[in-house]
Amino acid sequence: MAAPTDTVSDRPQEREEPVVHILWINAGLSCDGDSVALTAATQPSIEDIVLGGLPGLPKVAVHWPLIDFESGPMQGADVFIEWFFKAKRGELDPFVLVVEGSIPNEALKQEGYWCGFGNNPETGQPMTTSEWLDLLAPKATAIVCAGTCSAYGGIHAMAGNPTGAMGVADYLGWDWTSKAGLPIVNVPGCPVQPDNLSETLLYLLYQVAGQAPMIPLDESLRPTWLFTQTVHEGCDRAGYYEQGQFTTEYGSPKCLVKIGCWGPVVRCNVPKRGWMNGIGGCPNVGGICIACTMPGFPDKFMPFMDEPPGAHVSSTVSGAYGTVVRALRGITLRTVDKEPKWRHKGRELLTGYKAPWS
Repeated sequence: MAAPTDTVSDRPQEREEPVVHILWINAGLSCDGDSVALTAATQPSIEDIVLGGLPGLPKVAVHWPLIDFESGPMQGADVFIEWFFKAKRGELDPFVLVVEGSIPNEALKQEGYWCGFGNNPETGQPMTTSEWLDLLAPKATAIVCAGTCSAYGGIHAMAGNPTGAMGVADYLGWDWTSKAGLPIVNVPGCPVQPDNLSETLLYLLYQVAGQAPMIPLDESLRPTWLFTQTVHEGCDRAGYYEQGQFTTEYGSPKCLVKIGCWGPVVRCNVPKRGWMNGIGGCPNVGGICIACTMPGFPDKFMPFMDEPPGAHVSSTVSGAYGTVVRALRGITLRTVDKEPKWRHKGRELLTGYKAPWS
């Protein structure tokens, strides 16, 4: 008697690989510069994340207007925004919410709205960005703020603005944590450095998959491995500062502090990391640091291109110290910038070598 053959129903059912959804709201007050910046990321690239090109990365579905085909001319925005309503109904788990743009205070006015994202299907009225935050934050596994606007308010939150704009942490609370216990993760920059954002997203995806520990953040909720060092510590002009050599005009390779650079006190890795594929970055190409990764940006660092208040004292001290240092280094340079005396033709050996048989 032949052995019975197995049927489809007898076989163990293959478990479908869980999907981590990334929901990207770029409907805060912003210029979409952070979205554009992410397209330049290379370590990793957004394509590496979307296509699962990295070992151990969970399957990812990115719902982001810049690359999601459902927001295109054929399917339209109504299909795209349905993913956000699914998240609202609790049908997407886990998901990472990425917010781009600052959050206006909608309670300041009697009518209208400052910014919104789609319409409420029950009323047909626009849904404000803050309303989406209220609905999605309790269900999100993690919240990432892309750029300084969503992190701290940025340009739109400067003095004199009519919207009362603020960062996501100002809106939800600085001690807010997700249902998974993750605090808000701020990746500031105006715009954000591309690899800083893609690397942070990658870290969180690995953490959601149980392959990374809790993401380390500083007191301003920035990833510590990206925002611990100052611009000055990674700047290729730092040697000029030490030697008291400061430029007073653009186009010079010397230190830029006297023409408005805030690098000595700003936490940012752009001088070391570059901008695209390791190339560029503000002081690397002659631009001053205007402190765009800092919570007090822009108000506490204006007017731009004026010498920072503390820089006059520090640069004066550095100038005096640097004069002595340069003189001492000049003496050393004249000594070492020549070959040793024993390198010459002839029959006399002056290297100090002694033959063992002599």
